[in-house]
Amino acid sequence: MGAGISLLDDHLEAISQYLSCSLLPRLCLPEGPKIYKHQAGNPEDSEEEARGLVHQLSNESRLSITDSLTEFFDAQEVLLSASSSENEVSDDDSYASDVSDNISEDNLSNDIENERQTLDCVPDGSMEYHSQRRTCLPAPCPNTSNISLWNILRNNIGKDLSKVAMPVELNEPLNTLQRLCEELEYSELLDKAAQTHNLFERMVYVAAFAVSSYASTYYRAGSKPFNPVLGETYENIREDKGFQFFAEQVSHHPPISACHAESDNFVFWQDIRWKNKFWGKSMEIVPVGTTHVILPAFRDHYEWNKVTSCIHNILSGQRWIEHYGEIIIKNLNDHTCQCKLTFIKAKYWNHIVHEIEGSVLDKNGKIVHRLFGKWHESIYCGTPSSPTCIWRANPMPKDYEKWYGFTQFALELNELDPVTRPMLPSTDTRFRPDQRFLEEGNTEGAEEQKQRIEQLQRDRRKVLEENNIEHQPRFFRKSADDSWVSNGTYLELRKNPGFYKLDHSVLW
Repeated sequence: MGAGISLLDDHLEAISQYLSCSLLPRLCLPEGPKIYKHQAGNPEDSEEEARGLVHQLSNESRLSITDSLTEFFDAQEVLLSASSSENEVSDDDSYASDVSDNISEDNLSNDIENERQTLDCVPDGSMEYHSQRRTCLPAPCPNTSNISLWNILRNNIGKDLSKVAMPVELNEPLNTLQRLCEELEYSELLDKAAQTHNLFERMVYVAAFAVSSYASTYYRAGSKPFNPVLGETYENIREDKGFQFFAEQVSHHPPISACHAESDNFVFWQDIRWKNKFWGKSMEIVPVGTTHVILPAFRDHYEWNKVTSCIHNILSGQRWIEHYGEIIIKNLNDHTCQCKLTFIKAKYWNHIVHEIEGSVLDKNGKIVHRLFGKWHESIYCGTPSSPTCIWRANPMPKDYEKWYGFTQFALELNELDPVTRPMLPSTDTRFRPDQRFLEEGNTEGAEEQKQRIEQLQRDRRKVLEENNIEHQPRFFRKSADDSWVSNGTYLELRKNPGFYKLDHSVLW
């Protein structure tokens, strides 16, 4: 026990030193001979040592992540939630294709060094621009040490966990629609892609964007987002970043969230649902859906899948999250190149975690660019001996542990300012009382409102079923391939503004 406390003290001291340094912006710099070449073995080693593997700690114990890995892989895996066999965990934990395995520098294109010189990192100016926005929440996250997840889960063996009611204290004051918006925190990468004429380099920036969408999850293993009710919406108009985002919960069974964003440089959309599986001491979240990005300047239409997420030590110990699997990025309008990214699954005999590797390939399967790094920190292009940083995660806000592990971008998502309020439809997430109460620290009020809102949804569903009526989403429609896309009405209505003229269901 004493050794464990001593180890924790060492981690906390390292964290304190890191946080004191992280007041300086952690933006990638353009390639130069003095930047990373002294770290030829692994550009992240020194930073990883300082940062540590510090996820949101549970109140029950403070295990190191090494102990957590051993504990997890030694545990007997028990399937709790019912799911299809296609999602079963395979004994083969290799998720990479033959093309992306064992990439050597000899396989790289002869032109890679010349092409790599034009790639650079994309700085993010949002921290400066939004200095007037809030930098903390009204109240810190609640203490959840008195909640036994095991008591909840053992009473729901064989059930779909997405339908199991959890105490509101286990939530964070954001919902799934807002989580989808978080994927645009580093939209500058798409802006950069839209200004890049070389198609292989465009793919590099699109790939970095796909990876960056996971960065905000690093400190979020200890809580879950609210589930949107059917017909709930969310918008985020970011003039500083140049995009307009809106989302809607288009289906309840199965739960499907759809979103759309557009700017002068890109169009982004996706619809997503999740399958949850509980494995004794961990929970897998398997996403179903496809992400799309169009770059109008080049008529590029990229699409890619998402990887599996896993929260370890769900019952006790230090909860931590990892992502594993393979992302395939294709340009539907130009088959000249594609990208394969592998999120490497942690192994109990190897303490290296959170790593990704990948490659941009030409139409003949020849490697043009090699990518590597960590999904929560940074992505590099080139070789370990001569890397170019393409993307680096923003620094975390002060006292982020108190604010559910939110990034600065996440802290702003549920903020309701007087200018925005009259522009929003009544179905917008920011008007949802249970989520607002939790943000303000009123857990009793949040739990009461959560139960009331869920009952209202059950009542509405019953009325629809009794009258043989199918719910019709307001702002999205089904396309020919059964995916959900914008019907083009949301932003037009907002211009009037015309939401107050619409007949909305009473969601809360």
